[in-house]
Amino acid sequence: MPDELKPKSPRGQRLPKQRWQIYPQNPELAQKLGMVTNMSPLINQLLINRGFDSPETAQIFLHPQSLNLPEPLDEFPDLAISVELLQNAISSQEKIAICGDYDADGMTSTALLLRSLRAFGADVDYAIPSRMHEGYGINKRIIEEFHDEGVGLILTVDNGISAFEPIARAKELGLKTIITDHHDLPQQLPPADAILNPKLLPTTSVYRGVAGVGVAYILAMSLAQQLGRSEEISDTMLELFALGTIADLAPLVGVNRTWVKRGLRLLPKSKIAGIQALIQMAGVQALGSKGDGEMGSKGVEEVAQVFNNSNNQKSKIKNQKSLKPDDIGFRLGPRINAIGRIGDPQIVIELLTTDDMGIALERAMQCEDTNARRREMCEQIEKQAIELVETEYVASLKDDRVLVVVQPNWHHGVIGIVASRLVERYGVPVFIGTNEDDKHIRGSARGIPEFNVFEALQYCDESLGKYGGHKAAGGFSLPVENLETVRQCLSEFANQCLELQHLKPLLKIDALANIDEIDRELYQQISALEPCGIDNPNPVFWTPSVKVIEQQIVGKGHIKLTVAQIIDGQQYKIKGIAWRWRDYFPLPPLVDIAYKLKENNFNGNTNIELELLGVRFPNDSKINFTYKNKPVRTTFTYGDRQYICGIYQNGDLAELRIKSPEEKVLVVQSGYDIGLLGVNREEAENVDIYQPPYYDIIQAALKALESVINHEF
Repeated sequence: MPDELKPKSPRGQRLPKQRWQIYPQNPELAQKLGMVTNMSPLINQLLINRGFDSPETAQIFLHPQSLNLPEPLDEFPDLAISVELLQNAISSQEKIAICGDYDADGMTSTALLLRSLRAFGADVDYAIPSRMHEGYGINKRIIEEFHDEGVGLILTVDNGISAFEPIARAKELGLKTIITDHHDLPQQLPPADAILNPKLLPTTSVYRGVAGVGVAYILAMSLAQQLGRSEEISDTMLELFALGTIADLAPLVGVNRTWVKRGLRLLPKSKIAGIQALIQMAGVQALGSKGDGEMGSKGVEEVAQVFNNSNNQKSKIKNQKSLKPDDIGFRLGPRINAIGRIGDPQIVIELLTTDDMGIALERAMQCEDTNARRREMCEQIEKQAIELVETEYVASLKDDRVLVVVQPNWHHGVIGIVASRLVERYGVPVFIGTNEDDKHIRGSARGIPEFNVFEALQYCDESLGKYGGHKAAGGFSLPVENLETVRQCLSEFANQCLELQHLKPLLKIDALANIDEIDRELYQQISALEPCGIDNPNPVFWTPSVKVIEQQIVGKGHIKLTVAQIIDGQQYKIKGIAWRWRDYFPLPPLVDIAYKLKENNFNGNTNIELELLGVRFPNDSKINFTYKNKPVRTTFTYGDRQYICGIYQNGDLAELRIKSPEEKVLVVQSGYDIGLLGVNREEAENVDIYQPPYYDIIQAALKALESVINHEF
């Protein structure tokens, strides 16, 4: 066969490029844990995978309320002085100013402290630096404006730990400062009167993983306790803590898990008008099934009517008992984050601090509209970025091992989202940027497990302007003329730490589950692991060799499908969805699948379905056959049509040939995934033998030939 007609594998074209990492299974330990947890072996394996592999740690994880929390005043060295400074400012009516941040963590932290301090009678206001013009964190301009306004005490939230010069300026002006932050510590701490940062605590502290909103919550509740007013604010503070912690992707273990679990129970019946407005927007959208942020035709007036009708309100909220982190992470969180990315953070602050339902609904609608614009921007930039990568960079990815994509006129508030999507698509670290002006580029970076983004930026220090971040993500700026130098530098760093096998997205899988095991009881047991999120991910299962019996494109490029598995002669079926998988449609008829479980409530019916995360060809699905000394021929019937087939020798390979009634021949070589179809080899086209109807016809041919071979040999 000529080289150009030799079959080539479509595996990288038809299916997502992924690395499957399946946790080692420990059935003996899972059985031992089951004696304590009374859970199925599958659930106990999930606990083992998350590091809760003893009866004691498993029990604490499953029952976080049993975790004995130390007093924050005993853990945070500067908490007592912080409370004292605030208490004195409140009693003397000294003006307090909060400097927040424009992301979900920063905005919820700001709202949390505003609500609590106002409840205690403080004279308090706030400021948030401009994302577009100033960037992250408190700065000298804000310090000097606070001073001019007569502020005596400055309180930072979710920022400030690296702001040495601005805090030094505040000290020069005679202003007192409290820094509350959770970011990594710089070499030199700012000269604040008090610093609250969990990174200053021992690594064993249960408070080590709290986000900015967690530090704000600890400060607010410690102050409330000192004033004897804890019960007055505890519920609203806990709601804002849960909202900010999940939206900021903070780890959901330890104290975060304990407090978030409580907060999620409060959110559906929130006492905060803005949270109820956000939930209502998400609830209306959920009924319309139009995707995140799309409300359909319902507007403020209709939503307001719903709020005034308790029966309707209950019908709109999906689960009155408790919200799940996914509801915040995928529904409420984006509506808040969109404001920080491309809008005015004041909208969210007003949303979360007002007690006026009318204002709350107006601000929630602004969040909704802004999120819709954010989504459109992301889709447009992603499309442009993919076109650029496919035309200029994809061919050299194996050599570059990193993507550096820069274009003018992209909104830097959303390019971080696009960077994450490009990492999912191409499996390499992504540095994406846009022109801030004629001379400077500003960008965001996202990494893969084997690549440290911050170390990569440090490696390129001489060619960059400002930069910061951590292992998984970062931000940077650079002079336009340094772009190619930075591109080469990042590629050099990537080639030092990445092997070719790393250049595929990593999919971590917990355990094998057969479809007959997936039922409501299993789903309810999985709910004991909630809230799921960072460091406690939603369980991911896999099932081998399932048949895709139905599939269609729905919405904006999603695959809706039904899969089946034969177990002991009986077929078990389940429905599923694969988000944004248009490029892989249609899926082959026989695949291994990896997925999360989700609950689908529709028309009063509740079903457990799959959310596909990965798919691959089964290890045993390769079509293999051998040539036995001489050609073997026979006929067979498929779909009321008669075919002629035979196995022949072609060079060193066995070759299956199937002739249709129309004299077309399908040629398949053993072990290959692509066949040739045509009246002759010169004019034949390549076809994917795993696509219908070829796969089933080939199986029918091999079955017929097997009978002949067994008879002759």
